[in-house]
Amino acid sequence: MDTKNVEFARSLIGSTYADQGGASLRRREGLVRVLLTQRSLPEIGWDDATIESFLSDCAAMDSNNFLDSVGAGEREARVFSSLVKRRNMGFGHGIGRSGDVATVQPKAGGSSLIYKLTNRLALHASKVCGVTRTEGCLVLPLATGMSITLVLQTIKATMRKEGAKYIIWPRMDQKSCFKAMLTAGCVPVVVELKRVGDELCTDMEAVEAEIVRLGAENVVAVVSTTSCFAPRAPDDVVSISKLCASKQIPHVVNHAYGLQLSKACHELNEACRVGRVDAWVASTDKNFMVPVGGALVGSPSESVVDAVSKVYPGRASISPILDLFITLVSMGTTGLKRLLQQRKDVFALLKEGIETLSRDHNERALNSPHNLISIGMTVDSSIASDDPLIITYLGSMLFARGVSGTRIVNKNETKSIEGFVFRGYGSQCNEYPHAYLTAAAAIGMTADDVAVYIDRLGRCINEFKRQKRGGGGGGGSRSDTPSSPFSSQTAST
Repeated sequence: MDTKNVEFARSLIGSTYADQGGASLRRREGLVRVLLTQRSLPEIGWDDATIESFLSDCAAMDSNNFLDSVGAGEREARVFSSLVKRRNMGFGHGIGRSGDVATVQPKAGGSSLIYKLTNRLALHASKVCGVTRTEGCLVLPLATGMSITLVLQTIKATMRKEGAKYIIWPRMDQKSCFKAMLTAGCVPVVVELKRVGDELCTDMEAVEAEIVRLGAENVVAVVSTTSCFAPRAPDDVVSISKLCASKQIPHVVNHAYGLQLSKACHELNEACRVGRVDAWVASTDKNFMVPVGGALVGSPSESVVDAVSKVYPGRASISPILDLFITLVSMGTTGLKRLLQQRKDVFALLKEGIETLSRDHNERALNSPHNLISIGMTVDSSIASDDPLIITYLGSMLFARGVSGTRIVNKNETKSIEGFVFRGYGSQCNEYPHAYLTAAAAIGMTADDVAVYIDRLGRCINEFKRQKRGGGGGGGSRSDTPSSPFSSQTAST
């Protein structure tokens, strides 16, 4: 309802109530005006009614929602299910055009407005997180792996000579990043990490040696990682950025869940300042608590982001963009900062809890001081076996008790991915000396979550040891306990 309609309403409900309602409407109009002019996160997050009102107005700007509209084309955003239409807030045309995902869609002015705003909000959010030297940001309706693929394809096509195909990659045992490089038509060159105490760190001498061996002109990019499972440390992105600048090689940073890590964002920011960072890619779900399906591509150069948007073929779904827009305007700057601080506090609690638990069970918390989101704990004395069934059984016990996300790492596992063989897969190196488990304190985790996790982990370890000593048996009285791998043959291990 606009101001004139409020005036007409006075004759029906009286000036007092009409003026009160008009003031409320003007307040919401003011919030929208600030968003459209400043194009940054609101300081205080919006309430749901304001968000829904704004989205309803934007959806009314799309041609499929015009009054008396008649569509005569093959793509007219007709939606059969009213449930689907409501879930998508009336948006049906998607975003972008055939040649550029960031181009305004003629049939979808409202959808295009939401996308432009979401890109600006994502840019602001990344700066709130600490990557202040980002000048361009693009939200893609693709998860992190496929977004990395798109970035690498863009770099390969626009920045490198024909025939360049290699990617220098400090090892990180996670399939999607590795497969992203393969899908981009590149050949990953795996650089093993160096172990410093418990921690696995970037081997800068080995990275440079591979560049020299292959020839800088034949390298598409160096792909580094800032967020990872302990005991792997984030890559030394500052040193890598300096090396890439000196060798004139593009540098892409896998910042998957790194936006919630102030230290990782500081290092990435410093890398942008002193060396070369062409693009970084971060997950929307891991950093901003939305459903899986989107990623941010950021860069110190707007031209790189523009090039990526032009490589994307065809239109794209607005659904992941809509999820992020709603979340960011709901959080606001204050809410985002509060969540980032809460994550730091929870990490300290998780670290303390695992250190105490490890001592109680004659184990040891792995010392990985540069990893400030993930913590590792040995399970050597608890498992005392190289049998993979026994090693993974502890993880299945946790999962059966409602604990997800914990990884039990078998240091002897070998895995082949598209013909590339990794020894010690999961432990990030060929010969890590310990079997261990990991846990992470990610954004949204609470102190109560930590307390329940530590309690259930302790109970599972006790049950695991009891079954191991008994040489078998079930999982007690719980019907959801997985089948035990222990038998007379394995009990002695």
